[in-house]
Amino acid sequence: MRQIPVDTTNATVMVAKTPQPKVKDRRTGEIALDKDGVTLMTVEVMFSTPDEVEILKLTVPQPGVSEDLAMGTPVALTGLVASAWENEFNGQKRHGIAFRAVAVTSLAAAASHPKAA
Repeated sequence: MRQIPVDTTNATVMVAKTPQPKVKDRRTGEIALDKDGVTLMTVEVMFSTPDEVEILKLTVPQPGVSEDLAMGTPVALTGLVASAWENEFNGQKRHGIAFRAVAVTSLAAAASHPKAA
């Protein structure tokens, strides 16, 4: 599946919902793991550009998720990519865009401790 890099240069990004383990199977509650066995997390962010605001649901490996990401925390996204997906379930075709990032890093500590001049 082709991955398209997403430019975050002119975006303001904040946590919209605290990170949660990504569920692979809702019936069993099985948590999703990447190919290396690392737990995957779901992080919802408000992605705001000068023209629009969207809520994006990102998949991020657990080690790439900063501690203490609460709703409203400003964050930086590292390695954000978008991938188109399509599947069929019970005879119905579904499609969309999945977002994945290498890391979601809090910018709150940097903002509360500005460097001295």
